[in-house]
Amino acid sequence: MALISISDLTVRFDDPPLLDGIRLTIERAERVCLIGRNGTGKSTLLKIIAGEGEADAGEVARERGIVVAYLPQEVPENVSGSVFDVIAQGLANQGRLLAEYHHASAALAVDANAEALARLDEVQHELEAAGAWQMHAQVERVITHMGLDADAECAALSAGMKRRVLMARALVAKPDLLLLDEPTNHLDIDTIAWLEEHLLSTNITLLFVTHDRMFLRKLATRIVEIDRGKTASFACDYDTYLDRKESLLEAETKQRAQFEKKLAQEETWLRQGVKARRTRNEGRVKTLVRMREFKRSLRQRFGSVHLQAQEAQRTGKLVIEMEDARFGYTDTPIVRDFSTTILRGDKVGIIGPNGSGKTTLLRLLLGELPLQSGSLRYGTHLKKAYFDQLRAKLDEERSVADNIADGNPLLTIDGRQRHVIGYLQDFLFAPERARSPVSTLSGGERNRLLLAKLFTLPSNLLVLDEPTNDLDAETLDLLEEMLVNYGGTVLLVSHDRSFLNNVVTSTIVLEGGGRVQEYVGGYDDWLRQRKKETPPEGDKPKTDRAEKELTPSKKLTFKEKRELAELPARIEALETEKQERFKMLSDPQVYSRAGGVSETQARIDAIEAELARAYEQWAELEGRVEG
Repeated sequence: MALISISDLTVRFDDPPLLDGIRLTIERAERVCLIGRNGTGKSTLLKIIAGEGEADAGEVARERGIVVAYLPQEVPENVSGSVFDVIAQGLANQGRLLAEYHHASAALAVDANAEALARLDEVQHELEAAGAWQMHAQVERVITHMGLDADAECAALSAGMKRRVLMARALVAKPDLLLLDEPTNHLDIDTIAWLEEHLLSTNITLLFVTHDRMFLRKLATRIVEIDRGKTASFACDYDTYLDRKESLLEAETKQRAQFEKKLAQEETWLRQGVKARRTRNEGRVKTLVRMREFKRSLRQRFGSVHLQAQEAQRTGKLVIEMEDARFGYTDTPIVRDFSTTILRGDKVGIIGPNGSGKTTLLRLLLGELPLQSGSLRYGTHLKKAYFDQLRAKLDEERSVADNIADGNPLLTIDGRQRHVIGYLQDFLFAPERARSPVSTLSGGERNRLLLAKLFTLPSNLLVLDEPTNDLDAETLDLLEEMLVNYGGTVLLVSHDRSFLNNVVTSTIVLEGGGRVQEYVGGYDDWLRQRKKETPPEGDKPKTDRAEKELTPSKKLTFKEKRELAELPARIEALETEKQERFKMLSDPQVYSRAGGVSETQARIDAIEAELARAYEQWAELEGRVEG
């Protein structure tokens, strides 16, 4: 018997149904990724399987006696108790004993009296009788790997840290089926790498929703897509799914065109028949009626998001220059002796473990926090748009449209006026959804709304702090493309490794103890460069584990494909300029101008160095295509 068997499941909030008679089975040891556009019902389906939601029709059959653990996308409001207590809850009655032992140990450490010692001894005996000692080590191990404080009160934690606690509670239970809704949200790269290893090594049955394409590629053994209320299963990896899906959409488009053509022909025939007052073929008329009914029943595919940032006046070549920066909230610095120069058009990623100070570094670069030492200089005409700051500005009770336009019907986008409803349709908000309060939006819809709000602001510096959370894969692809084509400068904090690979031109890494290093390229480029370094023993950052586990993809990223396409023209332009500079050296006027020869020769040297790098890059990318 399948671990989970779903038959004819229907969920209806309106017409058409969100989930329309779907069927799905999950076998033991499968790792199934549930994908689909935001708002297609992925989270709703997980809640129903977890027993926390109800369907209007259909059945979810579970194998008798199985344990199901569920990590929701949103943090429940009733999470209370210490971190250890909440995580131990995943072990039911044994978890209660573990929590009592933890509290008894803490009480004894504060006051080693006879009563405390007797209580600890009593709980120890209960743990031994229940065979729960191994589970105590299991709870502590998960707490360590998730970077949590066992004695911290959950009620005082941020929403992100609460999600980490809930993730630990789900993992410690060792369930037969683990349901994860966006599990990588608020996890740093090192913790995501550990989570991947843990899930692979336990051979657990997994049904998960994620926007993290690297996480998806590493874990999924099967893809299940929700599209227009129906599910389709693809027993393959993610890249193969993308190829198959593209072929299916092409076939659907052709079939739809053939149907529309046939329907138009029949409609024409019927009108001609009425005009000529001839007896019509009643069977043909009935067929036409059925065709009309079929067309009404067809559900249109969701459109694509149209992303375009408003660009302000260009900055000067220099955007931000930081020299010998130092900053810390305590005696331990977050940033120590760090220098960087960010130029117009740079796309800079910022990564590091949670709590390492990524957002602090971002605020230092933007001048929102004063440096304790060092200097900061900005270029001219700087106009920034800050994604993270917009989160706090969403009014839960006002409508989506009012949050964008503050009650006005029109927006000015790139110098021309647009109706706010039409603008929001570019971000897949239907008119009725645009008039709904923000409190009704899913996580993915909220992030789309934030992007819509961000792109109403003219900018030449985009500052994005974790913009990818909860976005579907298609919107992520479009956001990547928009950022690559954006003429301004981008500062990006993200744990999404694929997103970093595809967008950034350099990566700033916070490695602990105030050590901050900058590397050329994205996440995989950083891994390659880190392997060449040999830090002193004991000074290796935690992220070394990620280097061993993750190998760079051989497939070209979107950014690399674009670079490969542009390289020939760039090389040709450099070669042309080089020849022109050589001709200048034969012009007597160059020698009559002070510094003319040295400037020309210096430019020739720079061109030759740039050509060498371009040819090397071209050879490397071409080799990967051919390989």
